[in-house]
Amino acid sequence: MKISVIGTGYVGLVAGTCFAESGNDVICVDIDEAKVKTLREGRVPIYEPGLEELIKRNVAEGRLAFSTDLRGAVRHALVCFIAVGTPPGEDGSANLSAVHKVAEDIAKTMDGYRIVVTKSTVPVSTHISVAKVLSENTNHPFDVVSNPEFMKEGAAIEDFLKPDRVVIGAASSKAADIMKDLYAPFVRGGAPILVMDNASAEMTKYAANALLATKISFINEVANLCERVGADVNHVRQGMGLDRRLGMHFLYAGLGYGGSCFPKDVQAIIKTAEKVGLEFPLMNAVETVNNRQKRKIFEKLSEYYKGNLEGRTFGVWGLAFKPRTDDMREAPAVGLIEDLLAAGCKVAVHDPEAMEVARAIFGDRISYHRHNYDALEGADALLLVTEWNEFRRPDFDRIKRMLKAPVVFDGRNIWEPNDMAKQGFAYFPIGRPPVEKAG
Repeated sequence: MKISVIGTGYVGLVAGTCFAESGNDVICVDIDEAKVKTLREGRVPIYEPGLEELIKRNVAEGRLAFSTDLRGAVRHALVCFIAVGTPPGEDGSANLSAVHKVAEDIAKTMDGYRIVVTKSTVPVSTHISVAKVLSENTNHPFDVVSNPEFMKEGAAIEDFLKPDRVVIGAASSKAADIMKDLYAPFVRGGAPILVMDNASAEMTKYAANALLATKISFINEVANLCERVGADVNHVRQGMGLDRRLGMHFLYAGLGYGGSCFPKDVQAIIKTAEKVGLEFPLMNAVETVNNRQKRKIFEKLSEYYKGNLEGRTFGVWGLAFKPRTDDMREAPAVGLIEDLLAAGCKVAVHDPEAMEVARAIFGDRISYHRHNYDALEGADALLLVTEWNEFRRPDFDRIKRMLKAPVVFDGRNIWEPNDMAKQGFAYFPIGRPPVEKAG
């Protein structure tokens, strides 16, 4: 099948590459000439495990191309995916200007029937506005399909190639059948393709992310309560999560959620409710809890050092909002570092993939270290912010030698309090019994 994907951000790049991997002819379009040049050279502007290898292979085999020529891509394709950004506006609602601009450009270029697919995360009723833009700018027939993505950063290739389900919102049986044929190679293991109306497909994406965000905020509230009553949130999450009605996924206490999806989608679903006169107090609470949770390490630091933070140095391990990505959008590390700098602290950081992204945010206000241990030289404490696997089994003796004092604040609970006590650390996790004094 011939496909065009307009937008080579995270969603568009992964989707286009995976469609090519299943044998389709794909052209990915972007207005950024430098970005397109980089992609043609086989260099990927984002970090996603396995993506670079897939891009190089499919470009070499002629199934995947990158272009700034939207007209040529639309003329090439039967199915045109819109995968541009929908950033939150000042009021939190999704900004659809880029989606509508691409729809207008597609319409003005069409030379026959096209399926126009919104792959971007868009509010309910976007299919109506997209259809309106198309109809105002072309006399050719078209169908609008809503096809939300459910990829996790750090596991996007696996999620796309082997999805739990595929959601297709379509009013046309012709368009639905073509989309089912397109996705057939990815569901050979029995995953369902769910065909529904467009509005339900659009809502499914927001509802799924809102519920996952709710689970994260809920377990963080439980963790905070555990700290007050002397319980251990790790034991609690096991007791909860092994109930098949609940499940273990997204029940990890920590510093809250970040990234490009959950914060934006929670705000968008709140605004969607407001626009139809409905209050959504649960999602407002989820957002409030998450924003507060991101400051948890700074609060613990202030308490431990009795507010005397000025002049201290802290080593930070982990900058990305989660492991296996370089994405720092809404990452807890950003707010933490800003708070530390405002308090007069020096900050030394390490992350396996997000160092260049951090440089663009902080410039020379912090120091960057290629090796994780180097970020601890002469620091007052280690602050663990992102749970990269590389950090799970460190050389604790080396950490103690490099720190001024053996003090660790673990924002992701990757180490055990009893083990840290035996190692001689003062240790402060989230929702678990702390080790108040170094041994």
